[in-house]
Amino acid sequence: MMNEHNTLEKILNAGKKEFLAKGFQSASLRNIVKEAGVTTGAFYGYFGSKEELFDALAGEQYTCFMDVYKKAQTDFTKLPPIEQQQNMGEISGNCMDWMVDYVYENLDAFKLLLCCAEGTKYENLIHEMVEIEVNATHDFIKVLAGLGHPVKNMDARLEHMLVSGMFSSFFEMVIHDMPKEQAVEFNKELRAFYTAGWKCIMGLD
Repeated sequence: MMNEHNTLEKILNAGKKEFLAKGFQSASLRNIVKEAGVTTGAFYGYFGSKEELFDALAGEQYTCFMDVYKKAQTDFTKLPPIEQQQNMGEISGNCMDWMVDYVYENLDAFKLLLCCAEGTKYENLIHEMVEIEVNATHDFIKVLAGLGHPVKNMDARLEHMLVSGMFSSFFEMVIHDMPKEQAVEFNKELRAFYTAGWKCIMGLD
């Protein structure tokens, strides 16, 4: 007889397999319970819905990831203005290094979040990060202006495109199954490219 721990593990594994294969919206609860070898009643003993199962597979990772990302932004804004200028890109860069490690430690969860989350509360992960980054950029521009730097005016549409491109590029390593060793190097080059690009656009060269 299956014990309770094994039953839960079978449901989680079956759910992960179904979501990765079909995405959240097309995933079938019937297929999940069949793959797990349990009854629908047994499934509902653990999860109230398909959404709750998805949460169990990726929700903790999403929350941790976003909390660390937001903290990096907050830590930067707490620096004195001159230190913000001197450390441009350093705190966010260190955060991106952490993000690579964390993503690869939880690769299946991030596959779910990035490729299979349409129809869930997680489907706008990249958009949420873009909005946070754009707001942080606006705040940094004000800091630079306060320090007497004649920062160039930037079209809001261009700013949004650049930030979207940065995060979309970052997550390509997950979407296209890049080995971690390559992802680490990819991230270094991405950081260098965008740091130099932002400095150029902001007139900080």
